[in-house]
Amino acid sequence: MKANLFLLTPFLLLALALPVLAHHPDADLDKLMGNEEKFFQVIDEPTAPPFELVDADGKVVRLSNFSEKIVVLYFIFASCTDICPVHTEVIADIQKKINATPMKDRVQFLAVTTDPAKDTPEVMKAYGPAHGLDSRNWLFLTARPDAPKDATRKLAEGYRLRFEPTEDGQQMHGIVTHVIAQGGRFAAKFHGLRFDPENMVFYINALADPSKATGPGLWDRFKSMFQ
Repeated sequence: MKANLFLLTPFLLLALALPVLAHHPDADLDKLMGNEEKFFQVIDEPTAPPFELVDADGKVVRLSNFSEKIVVLYFIFASCTDICPVHTEVIADIQKKINATPMKDRVQFLAVTTDPAKDTPEVMKAYGPAHGLDSRNWLFLTARPDAPKDATRKLAEGYRLRFEPTEDGQQMHGIVTHVIAQGGRFAAKFHGLRFDPENMVFYINALADPSKATGPGLWDRFKSMFQ
C-alpha cells in the first residue's frame, strides 16, 4: 500500500468532470453518493449539534475537539441485546478499513451511550476491545456526572434519533451513523445496517481531501488491499 493512496469508487471519479456549481464543496459528491447508496442521506447543515461529554476515565470530550477531523458518530448502549452489537461490528469494520490507510489520523469514531446509569466506566472500557474497536481513534462517551439521566438521549434527539426506554430495561431505537466533516459541518447520515461500509469509506476519503482523489486504477488498488 502506498502512503499517499486516497480512495474513491469509479462513480466518484466522474465528479471531477462536473462543473463547479455547488453551494458547498461536496455537493457533487453528495449527489453521486445518493445515487449509489440508497441508505445515504445528505444533511449539509453548517454545524452538528454540539456536546460536552466524558470518556471512561472522566475526561471531558467536546465535539469541537475534533474540528480538524472527520467524525463518525453513533449512539448505542452496552446492554443492548438487539441491533447495537451489530451496529458496532459494522463500525469496527469501517474503522479497520480506514485505519489501513493514511486516513487513520484524520478520522475520529465516537460512540455515545444512551444509558449512562448502566454503562459505568468499567463497562465502557471493556466494550471497545470486546467488539474489535481500535482505541487510537475510537472513544465511548457518556454524560457528565452532574447531567440529567436522559442527557444523552436528548442529545440523540438533537440528531433526530429517538431512544425510548422500555419496561424490560432496553430501549427502542433506530440505527443511524452520522458523518461530520471538518469544521463541524453536519455532512450526512447512513441509515440502518444495510449500507455498504465501503461506500462510507469512499465518502470519508473524498470529504477529507477531494484533490487527491485522482489517477487511474484507484478502485482496483482499493479492492486489492482487502483481498
